[in-house]
Amino acid sequence: MPSEQTKTAPGNITEKESTHQQGSPAQLNGFNLAHDVTNPSSQPQFESRPPSPAPPPDTRILPREQWGGKYEFLLSCIGYCVGLGNVWRFPYLCYRNGGGVFLIPYFIMLFFTGVPLFLMELSLGQYGAAGPITVWKCCPLLKGIGIGMLCVSMLVCLYYNVIIAWTFYYLGSSFQSPLPWSCDAPANAYLCGNATVNSSSGRALSPSEVFWNERVLGVVNSKGLHDPGPVRWPLALCLLAAWVIIFFCMLKGIRSSGKVVYVTATFPYFVLIVLIIRGATLEGSLQGVAFYLTPDWGRLASAQVWNDAASQVFYSLGIGVGGLLSMASYNKFDNNVIRDCLVITIGNCSTSFFAGFAIFSILGHMAWRKGVPVGEVADTGPGLAFVAYPEALALLPGSVFWSILFFLMLFMLGVDTLFGNMEGITTAVLDEFPQLRANMKQKSLFLGLLCFGFYLMGLLLITDGGIYWFTLIDSFATSFGLIIITLFMCIGISFFYGVNQFCQDIIDMICLCPPWCSKVLLYFKACWVFCTPFLLLFILTYIFIEMYNTPLQYGTYVYPRWGKALGVCMGATCCLQIPIWAIVAISKESGTLKDRFKKSIRPLNSWRGNNLNNSGGGEERVEPERMEAPFTVNLTDRDTVNLTEVDFTAIAWENGTEA
Repeated sequence: MPSEQTKTAPGNITEKESTHQQGSPAQLNGFNLAHDVTNPSSQPQFESRPPSPAPPPDTRILPREQWGGKYEFLLSCIGYCVGLGNVWRFPYLCYRNGGGVFLIPYFIMLFFTGVPLFLMELSLGQYGAAGPITVWKCCPLLKGIGIGMLCVSMLVCLYYNVIIAWTFYYLGSSFQSPLPWSCDAPANAYLCGNATVNSSSGRALSPSEVFWNERVLGVVNSKGLHDPGPVRWPLALCLLAAWVIIFFCMLKGIRSSGKVVYVTATFPYFVLIVLIIRGATLEGSLQGVAFYLTPDWGRLASAQVWNDAASQVFYSLGIGVGGLLSMASYNKFDNNVIRDCLVITIGNCSTSFFAGFAIFSILGHMAWRKGVPVGEVADTGPGLAFVAYPEALALLPGSVFWSILFFLMLFMLGVDTLFGNMEGITTAVLDEFPQLRANMKQKSLFLGLLCFGFYLMGLLLITDGGIYWFTLIDSFATSFGLIIITLFMCIGISFFYGVNQFCQDIIDMICLCPPWCSKVLLYFKACWVFCTPFLLLFILTYIFIEMYNTPLQYGTYVYPRWGKALGVCMGATCCLQIPIWAIVAISKESGTLKDRFKKSIRPLNSWRGNNLNNSGGGEERVEPERMEAPFTVNLTDRDTVNLTEVDFTAIAWENGTEA
């Protein structure tokens, strides 16, 4: 066994031959070696971990993929960040929290929380060239953060593709003329003429509400969370089609998804521009825009406004789920990560702002047609995307065309975001089991089983009562658990790994670092150490207070206590991975508890090895685990001559020993 043999460096240097004479220091390439290299007694003695057996010489895996170009990475990240929340959540939050005044706390939270965390995740992934689990070789104590990210990403993928299934259903229905949720449809004549009243809300039902609740969801046939009812098979087919598309788009990793984003990331911008231009020509559009942006300065004193701003920045950027970290891990090592961070975050938030004009200009026209205030037709979440806005589109000339265009845009937005979440899961698994990359058949089988498993679990969300389960997972999957994961990521990198070392890593990646990059890093350093953790604690405190005081409900249905407890368990499962895996990391070390802790926050030697493989351009090889303490080499004068012929590195030492 290698561990039982005497360590021998290349050049036949052994401890038995180390009889160096005093007064004649050994030399290496003309330089005198330090005394602590030639005299082992002068070195502090560290307890070293036994090296694991090296793999056979022919153990090879496929080289880690890289983006075909920087635009593929930028478009993938923009497509991942610019999701459905930019269209159906930001405009609603803006008008609910003081109109244009909401932009003040929004941009403050963006630059003190969103951008620093975004840069941290991109830099960590790019420097480590690894997924959300393997990247924590930089601090093994915090490996649970990667596991927690994986749990959150799985919950998001579970319900997010259900939204794409709904979009498919509406997209297929949009090819009918007249649209099935418009008053022109014969089946809706009784609704538009007689103003059918909803017994629970006491107001008239619109055809779009009836179509959504009865034709799509079937929620009228369910009594609540305990009564899911049968699967709605038209939606089941749409969900299956959605997962099949995701499977084929991700089959070849970023080589396939990186090409798809050229369409899926740019098409929504084309649609938004068309909708803004069309909305500006409609009667009543200015009324909707005014409702969107009219400032209410008194709202700045409300804590809810600041929490809504922080949560919108946080969730719209996709921080803490592992998708950003995974996509950045396929970058070239010298990519300018600071430039990409600023471009993506500013582009994402600008998209949210301009999407509000496309939404509220058309909602203003609908309010003008109905003769009601804009506030009565405005909504958020699925209610905006699948009830209010489709109803507004049905009032436009050429409504079929506009409906097809809108739901194609929703499909593209959803698919891009799901690409990022799925990339986080697959990258994490492939990095932990790199042999899967070597066999395309095994990798395809893994991806197929993963998609099929998500499909089977997603069937619960497309039953008659599936919307209740959807709302439960949506409310808790990215709630306090995600905030805690991100808080520990920020604290761990800043104080355990070291914020100065992390900034130096970023400078090392940007070979020709412009002067402005170094100055900007000072700002980010202050955010990572002070501002960002404080603001995350504020968000977390508000979430817990709101969760305790506010009942969870969908429409008029109030969730039972056991349902809310189930949601809390989902969020707790994600963040509890941090202490569980921290205990595992400490238990693997030896010594006192203090020594174990110090060892568990020390980066592994293989932490930098990934970067050598990533930037070398050759085949990536599974490296043997190396000793975690410095080794002692005793040299003689004649032995130093041989050292000029070899690469005196830890890798060469290990390879020479095993030979």
